[in-house]
Amino acid sequence: MRAGGTMESQLVDSSVLLSVGYDAERSVLKVRFRNGRLYFYLDVPRAVYERLMAAPSIGKYLNETIKPTYRAVRVRE
Repeated sequence: MRAGGTMESQLVDSSVLLSVGYDAERSVLKVRFRNGRLYFYLDVPRAVYERLMAAPSIGKYLNETIKPTYRAVRVRE
């Protein structure tokens, strides 16, 4: 999986995450951390992405719900 493409990201209010994007066709969640690392989480349903974006703490939701459940691929740019 490549970092390029048309998946748009939006900046988020988080001390750990910088931006989040979602590709509904491929069910891929794109997460860029403030340390610069970029990860794609695979097979993430749209509803999970929507709950992430609505969560009071995006970082906590990512750590508690997404990381333990969905496979992550680190993207080297």
